[in-house]
Amino acid sequence: MGDRALNGGRLAALVALVAGVGVLVALAVLLARDFVALAEALGALAIGGGAGWIGLTRGGVVRVLALVVVVATLAAGAVELVRRGAVNELVALAGLLAVFGVASRVALRRAAVAGRPTSRSRISPAARRARFVLLMNPRSGGGKVERFDLVGESRRRGIEPVLLEPGDDLVALARRAARSADVLGMAGGDGSQALVAQVAIEHELAYVCVPAGTRNHLALDLGLDRDAVVASLDAFPSQVEHQIDVAFVNERIFVNNVSLGIYAEIVQSEAYRDARLETMQTLLPSLLGPDTTPFDLRFSDPERGDRRSAQLLLISNNPYRLDRLAGIGSRPRLDTGLLGIVTVEIANAAQAAQLAALEAVGQPQRFQGWSEWTATRFTIESASRVRAGIDGEAAVLEPPLEFRIAPAALRIRLPPQTAGLSPAAVAPGLTPSALRDLWQIARRSEAVPALGPAPAGRCSGGVCAP
Repeated sequence: MGDRALNGGRLAALVALVAGVGVLVALAVLLARDFVALAEALGALAIGGGAGWIGLTRGGVVRVLALVVVVATLAAGAVELVRRGAVNELVALAGLLAVFGVASRVALRRAAVAGRPTSRSRISPAARRARFVLLMNPRSGGGKVERFDLVGESRRRGIEPVLLEPGDDLVALARRAARSADVLGMAGGDGSQALVAQVAIEHELAYVCVPAGTRNHLALDLGLDRDAVVASLDAFPSQVEHQIDVAFVNERIFVNNVSLGIYAEIVQSEAYRDARLETMQTLLPSLLGPDTTPFDLRFSDPERGDRRSAQLLLISNNPYRLDRLAGIGSRPRLDTGLLGIVTVEIANAAQAAQLAALEAVGQPQRFQGWSEWTATRFTIESASRVRAGIDGEAAVLEPPLEFRIAPAALRIRLPPQTAGLSPAAVAPGLTPSALRDLWQIARRSEAVPALGPAPAGRCSGGVCAP
């Protein structure tokens, strides 16, 4: 299995390298032959981005007119590309980028599989005698516990199910179960995962994440298949075990991130869970409009010095790779021992237009209002209580907000069949470092070792430098 995975990874790495060179050639041809068309398209995108900002931060007739401008400018940009005959080059560029993305993912996954000892998949007699306990929230993920019959599937595998009933204290249940368990797990959303993981840490138990929530960001970054809910139960007797970091804000644990500013205000709304888009459309004008009071969030930026506010702050357990603001992205690693810190400040429609253009090419980090760095500790001051989104759950925190990372605090078990790689870990981007990694996979006869923890310092696209 290891040799086949390694050979397949080497072939995929070669394909990715060829496609990467093709992307650079196609981009050079496009810039040389159709620079004007490309500039006009990006200009239309920038105008549309500015209009989109106005649409988000205003209401009534102004919002409608702004959205009309967005549609009109984007349509005009597309028509101009067709008129100038640049479509073929753009299609070729998109196709080569797709081939590079798929091939690089395959190469990195197969290299990881080849580097994993096959003996890890064997279940030892001691593991078979261990006591496994899985706590379950039957209301998470629209009822995934019942839909996948996790109670029955657990019992068939020798795992004791503990159902969370309305009014139950999840932490108290977990602590009671932990007194006699050898491995503790949670089937639920990320907020529940964090609480039970903390109990596992307190009792020095291995932990299993069962993706039975709605978004399951922790499972995503652990490399689990979020659709294979039942298969995740195979992690209990597995010998595939890793130590990952967790983080704390004012001694409250989080496994993913804490959001402050715009998103934190939106998740406070009771309507957000059932009507996300409508809630955002209703609240954004009052949060981003010209007459809004800036958020009172004071902190120190290693590059910009002391700052008094930002519209969006994301403090995460290990840094995210954020190529798009529209989605939260994922983390290449969960064991760097570092907090990831991202702040975004948009002052006006012109800056919104710039951000829209950069987002379109997957480079939002180049936006002038974007800051990104890593640290082991981070403090935010405020004159009043601070609204936050902790692992997607609404919370209110007393200032100052003290963030810290707890390196290698949680022993996490994974099913033997999983590669344990997040989307960010297998989507390195068309960068010099990514091409070097692919070249190493293509030329070596053994698996490429995992990279070590990143040093604290400035970040760009999930890559951090001292």
